[in-house]
Amino acid sequence: MGAQESNGQERGTARRTLLSAAVLGAGGAALALPGTASAGERHGGGGYRSLPRPTVIAHRGASGYRPEHTFGSYQLALDLGADVVEAGDLVPTRDGHLVCRHEPEIGGTTDIAAHPEFAGRRTTKTLDGVPVTGWFTEDFTLAELKTLRAVERVPANRPHNTLYDGRWEIPTFEEVLRWQDEQTRRRGKQVWIYPETKHPTYFRSLGLGLEERVARLLRKYGKDRKDSPVILQSFEPSSIQRLDELVGNPLVVLLSAANTRPWDFVAAGDPRTVADLVTPAGLEWIASYAQGIGPTLDLVIPKDAAGNLTSPTTLVADAHRAGLILHPYTMRNENPFLPANFRKGTAADAYGDPFGAFRAYFETGIDGVFSDNTDTAVLARADFLGR
Repeated sequence: MGAQESNGQERGTARRTLLSAAVLGAGGAALALPGTASAGERHGGGGYRSLPRPTVIAHRGASGYRPEHTFGSYQLALDLGADVVEAGDLVPTRDGHLVCRHEPEIGGTTDIAAHPEFAGRRTTKTLDGVPVTGWFTEDFTLAELKTLRAVERVPANRPHNTLYDGRWEIPTFEEVLRWQDEQTRRRGKQVWIYPETKHPTYFRSLGLGLEERVARLLRKYGKDRKDSPVILQSFEPSSIQRLDELVGNPLVVLLSAANTRPWDFVAAGDPRTVADLVTPAGLEWIASYAQGIGPTLDLVIPKDAAGNLTSPTTLVADAHRAGLILHPYTMRNENPFLPANFRKGTAADAYGDPFGAFRAYFETGIDGVFSDNTDTAVLARADFLGR
């Protein structure tokens, strides 16, 4: 996930039962045609019903305890009880493979700076309108990236995670799909994953379109159907619309801050902002091609100027009325990431009161949540459900 989630109550409730595991959200440049089949009509329930609610989604794996997007992080997330693992923020290599990194710039998530043979490839690029300096996956072959090792992205907040720096390599999406099958066999229960297409407009402009590559691999492994245990997400609605034409998987549009615009909107000259997309009309538009939204937590409960939670918005009810489910992002245990009224002390690496924050968000009726700390999320859900 990025650094930046109609016809009455009865219909909405029925769809939520069918779709207990999809999320994403943002706007889109192409408008849906009148008479487009609804999310519930085009994507049946299938395996969705097997997912507990609120669903615990391991954000980049158990990234509160291990360097993110590594098999160490993914594996630990399952061990801690995650219902779904966000195994794959997908970015391409120069030779067209899909790898799992938070961003295409990998200076902060790998040890590439310690590789003198790659020093000359450090460069500055404009990524979604923002200058970014570093090393980019699209400038390396897969074989070259496999010589690197993952490191902790936020060591100031997670100094203990640096113990594992250098232990794991960068996984490919194909390796993740195989790992999913292996873990399903070993654990005797279906393992779910939740990959994201990262900066799809940017990569399409480079001739490295993501959606076709994702669809090709899902078809190869028989995971491209409506009941497949793979939920696809993106901050760009047009990426989700393209995936809707290519695969049958549940689809989610990720939604950033209300005053922002998805980059594909910017590129296409679409003036809509996220604020337009979280209106009833905007949510109906999303429901014409997706099954869920993944809003930032601030769209569910805004904060005041001091960073304290205020009153919930109507987003949960409005999205459910449109037949969409909600998986907001991202719950973390450390003080800087929590609402101010749930912090304890000022230390950047100290835990606050995430259980109190989880309860506040669960009480809004969200269908699930992304969390860096799977075990905390599982316990918070048990508390909330009275188990």
